[in-house]
Amino acid sequence: MRKFTYTFLKDKTITASLFSLSNIITDLKGKVATKKKLNKNLFNKLNSIAIKESVVGSNAIEGIFTTQKRIKEIIEDNSKPLTHSEEEIAGYHDAIRFVTENYEYLDFNEETIKRIHALLVGRHVGFDKGGKYKTSDNVIARTTEGGTIIDVIFVPIKAKDVEKAMKDFCLAYQVARDDYDIPSLLLIPCVIMDFLSIHPFSDGNGRVSRLLTLLLLYKEGYDIGKYISLENQINQYRDNYYHALQRSQKDWYDSKNTYYPFIEFTFQILYQCYKEMNKRIMTIKTGKEKKSERIAAVVLDSIVPLSKRDIKELLPDVSVTTIEVVLAKLLKANKIYKIGTYKNAKYFKK
Repeated sequence: MRKFTYTFLKDKTITASLFSLSNIITDLKGKVATKKKLNKNLFNKLNSIAIKESVVGSNAIEGIFTTQKRIKEIIEDNSKPLTHSEEEIAGYHDAIRFVTENYEYLDFNEETIKRIHALLVGRHVGFDKGGKYKTSDNVIARTTEGGTIIDVIFVPIKAKDVEKAMKDFCLAYQVARDDYDIPSLLLIPCVIMDFLSIHPFSDGNGRVSRLLTLLLLYKEGYDIGKYISLENQINQYRDNYYHALQRSQKDWYDSKNTYYPFIEFTFQILYQCYKEMNKRIMTIKTGKEKKSERIAAVVLDSIVPLSKRDIKELLPDVSVTTIEVVLAKLLKANKIYKIGTYKNAKYFKK
């Protein structure tokens, strides 16, 4: 039987790149908090967009789709689902709203996990397994469009062992959470990876895992998922997601697996979310000024370093020559500094 412990995170034997990315994400968390205070209306708009994208993105990872028209009707107009896929979509909307609105009062325990699952599948007509652990064994496998198994990727915990595994798993998290020597940002991907490996429910485990990711991030102050859809970013890189998960699950039963591929993927997704938020803020805020003023505003207001290409993507009507002139003036005025050289150079405010 698998033993759950996260004490290995106290060793701080992570790679230099992971350590650096962790520090960058923590720094970005603080910068976003400052921007929220100054741009409440803008962040409310980003939140509305993110909820819709999260509902679409998380379901798309599982191959669940409907039209944009129906998405709008279900989410904004509370339209009744007409198909099984729409029941799945409406259920995710119910669950993500619950997590977003109540995370401060929710503990990470079996009760919360079951409640999230019950909301997720609560719109399923005739489905009575919401919030209940699986009663038969399941496997994670590649299948044909008709459902025929091509090969088995991973065999989760057996149904008869789920109850004990979930108790041990939640206890291990609580012990690690209360240990000040274990960084919370490193702990979260490990916990999610273990949940996916237990696979406690007969259906909806992947979607529950993404809701639990948001819950744990929110509780630690990393609320980027409220404004940029974490699920949408995962969907864009879902091949990388499954590859990282598969690598981290190798030798999981013997407690000899490495969590680092999944940690690294999670960190990269978080960083992508911050970059995407920065891009959207810049796009919204740079509309009417002169070209030189818009370039300066983009660079000086950015929460991440920008290359000339990044600036060009944000301001497609501005020439590279004009961008270079403005950057040179900002460097001379000592308002920004340059990271790297030549084509790979990036610019950031001082």
